[in-house]
Amino acid sequence: MNARKIVDGVHWVGALDPDRQFFDALIPLPEGTSYNAYVVQGADKTALIDTVEPAFLDVLIGRLASLGITNVDYIISNHAEQDHSGSLPDMLQRFPAAKIVCTPRCKNFEIDLLHLPEDAFVTVEDGDTLDLGGRTLEFIHAPFVHWPETMLTWLREDRILFPCDLFGSHYASSVMLAGDGAPVLGPAKRYYAEIMMPFAKMIVKHLKRLADYDIAMIAPSHGPVWDQPAVIIDAYRDWTAAEPGNKVLVPFVSMHGSTRELVDHLVENLAARGIEVVPFNLLYTDLGHLAVELVDAATIVIAAPTVLGDAHPLAAYAALVAKALKPKAKYAAILGSQSWGGKMADQLAGLLAPLKLEVLGTHVVNGKPRSDDFAKVEEIAQAIAAKHAEL
Repeated sequence: MNARKIVDGVHWVGALDPDRQFFDALIPLPEGTSYNAYVVQGADKTALIDTVEPAFLDVLIGRLASLGITNVDYIISNHAEQDHSGSLPDMLQRFPAAKIVCTPRCKNFEIDLLHLPEDAFVTVEDGDTLDLGGRTLEFIHAPFVHWPETMLTWLREDRILFPCDLFGSHYASSVMLAGDGAPVLGPAKRYYAEIMMPFAKMIVKHLKRLADYDIAMIAPSHGPVWDQPAVIIDAYRDWTAAEPGNKVLVPFVSMHGSTRELVDHLVENLAARGIEVVPFNLLYTDLGHLAVELVDAATIVIAAPTVLGDAHPLAAYAALVAKALKPKAKYAAILGSQSWGGKMADQLAGLLAPLKLEVLGTHVVNGKPRSDDFAKVEEIAQAIAAKHAEL
């Protein structure tokens, strides 16, 4: 349980959790995760930046002990979610003189979530600084990245940005620096898709602000440290602001084969027109893989059978996920099948409505598809291809 040096006087004291399978009881974690915390030691004061999931408190304490730290003056709380803040009550018991430094809104959240006393906090405004003695922490408010109370912490002298969840990755690895060979950009894209994509417009604004900082390292609260920060910053610029690509995402479910026939015909027709098509059988799909493909797909086609008059629940779930993640997609289409009727297509269109996608076609077959049904699918493929030609 030794601390690991980032630079002189700055150490990682977090915990690896390779066994965790889900985050927020929703997001699959195929590569586990980490809970990163960092110690910054100045000539006069010591600051702990974020804490760890409470189950890993002993790991954090052990790493602090390996540095011989017997006093912590400040605990910088960049974000109130419990995987970062959950150990605060125990840390205050161990270091009763320490003050929690956070945004005013974060203070309110942590009082509610953790029942901490008001006098445990020192709140900071955007741009405020804290002198540790030869080392200066600057606080950058970043609301809705991804909670409304989030802030980033900038260590001026060492040019290290501690952005909490921003630029993170759910990736449990002993490799400390991404540049040392950790294949972390894929997990980082998945992390962006699942957690950060709904806040893309806000992140664009913060990326512009961060362009004024000469960043040497980015030390997030999940995953390895970015010792080549341009790699992840450039990726975020692309993921947040670039136009969607020539890609169609087709989440589908089929009970007796009719919907699958429509999907297969669509995939073949789109591929023949030079369009990348990514079909996802929702019976087996990992939510994270679906989210990653949503990052840069221009069109979403949801295909489903009707179950008791409504869309198959897996298709409705996929539509809800897309609505929640707010991808950059511009177009949509709906395919499906039914035996005696229902409002499946209207239901799916309603779930997607908040995304303001242009619907390029809807076709629902009665029973097994016939030749005229396949012709309708080809018309939808042609409509999609015409729009993609304008991208």
